[in-house]
Amino acid sequence: MTKTNSKPTPPPFTGEKTFHTYPWWTPRFWHGMPIGTWLNLIAERGSRASFSRWGLMATVTGLAAVNSFTEPLTMGRFRRQLRDIPATEPPLFIVGHWRSGTTLMHEMLMLDDRFCCPTTYQCFAAGHFLLTEQLATAMLGWMVPSKRPMDDVSAGWNRPQEDEFALMNLGAPSPYRRMAFPLDASDQPEALDLTKLSPADLSRWKLTMRRFLKMLSVRDSRRPALKSPPHTARMAVLAEMFPGAKFLHVVRDPFVVFPSTMRLWRSLHKVQSLQVDPGDTLERYVFAAFEEMYAAFERDRVSLPPGCLYEIRYEDLVADPVGGMRAAYEQLQLGDFDRVQSDFQKQADSMKRYRTNSYSQDPRIVSEIARRWRPFIDRYGYEVPS
Repeated sequence: MTKTNSKPTPPPFTGEKTFHTYPWWTPRFWHGMPIGTWLNLIAERGSRASFSRWGLMATVTGLAAVNSFTEPLTMGRFRRQLRDIPATEPPLFIVGHWRSGTTLMHEMLMLDDRFCCPTTYQCFAAGHFLLTEQLATAMLGWMVPSKRPMDDVSAGWNRPQEDEFALMNLGAPSPYRRMAFPLDASDQPEALDLTKLSPADLSRWKLTMRRFLKMLSVRDSRRPALKSPPHTARMAVLAEMFPGAKFLHVVRDPFVVFPSTMRLWRSLHKVQSLQVDPGDTLERYVFAAFEEMYAAFERDRVSLPPGCLYEIRYEDLVADPVGGMRAAYEQLQLGDFDRVQSDFQKQADSMKRYRTNSYSQDPRIVSEIARRWRPFIDRYGYEVPS
């Protein structure tokens, strides 16, 4: 994704022909950055914003200044609470590659009132949501689209969200920084496997993660359930940081995951990027990120204490949501399942109306997936399409 060619390569897979289109005032995650983090991103990635995105650059810069003013006010207002944070149980991390069903798992867990999770607004305004959330979500709810850009999953300020966006906005190293300037980004993942960071960057990442969870616990002291695909490559670091943490791993047919992930990144670039990206190197990035993610996952899984990791196939979860959740609760000792079974059953009944995107298959890509992702295919019992 570093440079464009004169004739962009057509995408190897096609799903729905269009993404949801959003008006210019739709909030982007860059709008939540303080000015220092925003200027650092510009300096790191390059400032060659496409002409059509100059307006977005201007609004991000203006709001970054507002964020930099509001963050210290929040720290001052909540100094005592952040010093004496309430005790919370170790986090439950929902991990798995993008488009594997982690959002479905996250939203099902939110039916259990013993868990909390960061919302879209809390990840958007990660530095000052303690001070601004109530007023901002009430006044600005109309600005958020009802659906995500890549599918028909509901969106909104109060919906569960990936904590990776909060870490990025707070200045931690993150692979999501590439969305801002994809033409200047590497086609290799950055800050995915944390063991590849310098000691200084790793320390900064840990401090940022702890800072965000402290703020989240001040807002809600229940056990946090965190969903972020990049955490799939970080289990050993997270287990060391949070003794007693549990990991719920969702996997899905890689021959569906690949085209769906391509669609995801194209939709995010369309909505979030400050450059118009034809996606010439996106295929290389998707392959490389998957391989780095699961090399780190396989390395880390053997170091986890017994009973801390449970794995489920998306296909099995969809076929029997209640049974799949019961097995996860029992394996990870998440509490009395009977207490929430009826709520999960209602969710399972509503899922019958949901339709996923469909994709045509390019034999070249099928062959490449079968070759490069063979260990994953064999471990989880998937089959190569004929």
